[in-house]
Amino acid sequence: MAQNLLGKKVALAGPRKSEEMSMIIEKLGGTPVLRPAQGTVFLDDEHLESSIEAWVKHPPDWTLLTTGMGLDAIFSKAEQMGVEEALTSALSQSQIAARGYKTVNALRKRGLKPVVRDDDGSTSGLIRELEAYSLEGSRVLVQLHGESAPRLMAWLSDQGVQEITQVLPYRHVPPEESDLALLLSDILNQQIDAITFTSAPQIRFLVEYAEQHGKLEQMKQRLEQDIVAAAVGKVTAQAMIEEGVEPKVVPAEERMGSMMVALGKYFAEQKSV
Repeated sequence: MAQNLLGKKVALAGPRKSEEMSMIIEKLGGTPVLRPAQGTVFLDDEHLESSIEAWVKHPPDWTLLTTGMGLDAIFSKAEQMGVEEALTSALSQSQIAARGYKTVNALRKRGLKPVVRDDDGSTSGLIRELEAYSLEGSRVLVQLHGESAPRLMAWLSDQGVQEITQVLPYRHVPPEESDLALLLSDILNQQIDAITFTSAPQIRFLVEYAEQHGKLEQMKQRLEQDIVAAAVGKVTAQAMIEEGVEPKVVPAEERMGSMMVALGKYFAEQKSV
């Protein structure tokens, strides 16, 4: 494995699989710096149970599914509640739109197929494909992962949707303020060469913290000019763009290891220029 990260300090904003990611960075010659910008992610049982009950009782006209993991969690809870078949029936009664191949696979396992799916794994791609359909006056249920999707919600409202219901199987807990303070300091003082983001909440929590402390524009400038920001995939990249941070590295394959390899290649290419 080429040591394309030799001498580089790489901050990990995602706490998940941080040990594994650190090992890859070290094999590439770099130094990992753990700077979690996201706290615990946990199943929101109370919200999920009430959401499933309402879903089964009043199936929507459209069901927009955004993550395979979220859909699996919903079905797992439905099975515990004894309404798995009723949920499958409710889904089959509605028009299904799915984002991402993992979501499509989660549907396929249950004998379901979306009528609409994204063209590139992103929320923007899902919206593009939905534009061919009239949603005016319809009731739409949106399954999210652990945070709201303001752009998607705004677009649905613009289409004249009568009712939007959000189902969030997971809840993201904010990170420790001390961790965000360290990360922001590292960025502002150029103590790191790159930062990797593995989910949308990480960039949102960081931006919110920087804004609260009057350092947002300075942080954006550092990420634009001095520090390489990497996203694990298109969904995370889209969230970064929405927050005004342009990712310089987005791997073709949405894998953490692929992101690290792509980051190494980016530095190698910059060195050869």
